[in-house]
Amino acid sequence: MSEAPAPGRTGDNGGRSASDREALAEALGAIARLAGGVIIEVARKGLQEREKPDGSLCTAADIAAEELIVDALARDFPDVPVIAEESAAGFEGELASRFFLVDPIDGTSDFVAGTGSYTVNIALVENGRPVAGTIYAPRAKRLWVGGESARVIDCEADASPLAGNWTTLRTRRAPADGLVAVASLRHGDAVTERFLAGLPIRARSGASSSLKFCAVAAGEADVYPRFGRTMEWDTAAGQAILEAAGGVVVDGEGRPFRYGAVQDSFANGPFIVWGDPEAAVRYMSPHADPAPGHR
Repeated sequence: MSEAPAPGRTGDNGGRSASDREALAEALGAIARLAGGVIIEVARKGLQEREKPDGSLCTAADIAAEELIVDALARDFPDVPVIAEESAAGFEGELASRFFLVDPIDGTSDFVAGTGSYTVNIALVENGRPVAGTIYAPRAKRLWVGGESARVIDCEADASPLAGNWTTLRTRRAPADGLVAVASLRHGDAVTERFLAGLPIRARSGASSSLKFCAVAAGEADVYPRFGRTMEWDTAAGQAILEAAGGVVVDGEGRPFRYGAVQDSFANGPFIVWGDPEAAVRYMSPHADPAPGHR
């Protein structure tokens, strides 16, 4: 893997030039692909699953993939802290303004069930916002990256050269004849249903893990609300890709969605993903900020 530029170089877009963000997103994508290979290999030997105190699942593949990602980030970006799902419980103290968020397997339940609807998520957060991120789906062999632009490519779960062409992703304007919503397949809740009932929804689909962000980023859906419990490592990579594609993520009051909640053990509050930032303003609080979508 080619060496990525170290975080912190001065430039545009919140302290980083466009080329820095693009190169960083690709570097994170390369690490995610390697983690995907580890997940597949460990799964062949047995999942060794266990239930964590919060009721979620953890497997030997989660642990192995996280170790690979954390080691790679420590090697390439030694001055940037890493907050990863399986090791974040012990974090204490003040968090730096720049840090990585890592979910080695987003959608472990789907992974254990054998559906293939799971992903590897890595994102860099600066001053509370994700500025670069990647999502890799090992079973689908598909890689998404978000830096200055959002792109997707089909590729193997290894370090082989990328053989195809990147496809640029852009969100779409909210259709005049109604919105397409995407929601969680496994974690529905009454508040989300009430929120969707207040929107002009003409169609709805379900998806697992961070693939919901990817659907909105690709212009396949317009809105993804989530009022149930999630963690910061679940969403940061998806937000980086979504916003690079032109969308926006806001909290339940329509304000920009932020990261770094050490006091809440990195738990997220409610959020809504919008493909069209103008729709966020139209349907949410006047505090909604369309700027991250670069429209």
